[in-house]
Amino acid sequence: MSDLIDTTNTTQTASTRVLPYHRAFYLVFKRDVTLALRHKDDIINPLLFFIIVITLFPLGIGPEPNTLARIAPGIIWVAALLATLLSLDRLFKSDYNDGSLEQLLLSPNPIFILVLGKIAAHWLLTGVPLIIVAPLLAVLLHLNENSYLALFLTLLIGTPILSFIGAIGVALTVGIKKGGVLLSLLILPLYIPVLIFATSAIDTAAMNLPYSGQLAIIGALLIGSLTLTPLAVSAALKVSTN
Repeated sequence: MSDLIDTTNTTQTASTRVLPYHRAFYLVFKRDVTLALRHKDDIINPLLFFIIVITLFPLGIGPEPNTLARIAPGIIWVAALLATLLSLDRLFKSDYNDGSLEQLLLSPNPIFILVLGKIAAHWLLTGVPLIIVAPLLAVLLHLNENSYLALFLTLLIGTPILSFIGAIGVALTVGIKKGGVLLSLLILPLYIPVLIFATSAIDTAAMNLPYSGQLAIIGALLIGSLTLTPLAVSAALKVSTN
């Protein structure tokens, strides 16, 4: 991270240099992962929340297998949305509070590359654990055996979208104290298309029907998010920090 911070000192123009895109991305990605590993509660809390929400449903609704199997896709995906939302606050807030976010914005390196590195680190620390744990928890909900591959694929393609879209809301509210409620109001409506097509793909797989259409739409949303979100987040951070 020292190479990246060195380039943010705008008063020392002689030592300022633009890093290659992959190097700037790697430095920000490595920094965020290292900081998260030092504060393991940032990783564990969303995962525990995900597990608790899913395990509560069989207790509240009852152990009837057909009922649980019918609502299992919605339960898993709603829990994933809420767990991701719970973890979004750490994306930029701590950097904003300690001043390192301002240093990143002053860097001569393209901001969208630095933002992409932070979002990738967030997905690795939040989305990947959900992808690993979800099939195990699906057993509790008696998910149809034909739906496990669809569940894995929708989570693999869809959870990065949650991180990308969530980053926009965090960037817009980073300068607001106690902006969690506003963040939820901004982000949850944007999550609805992912939720609809992901649960539809899992339900379709349970009926032994092709679900490639739903996956294609989720993939298109991922490509659109990957292309546009870093630019939108960069602009939002500049507005929020001024």
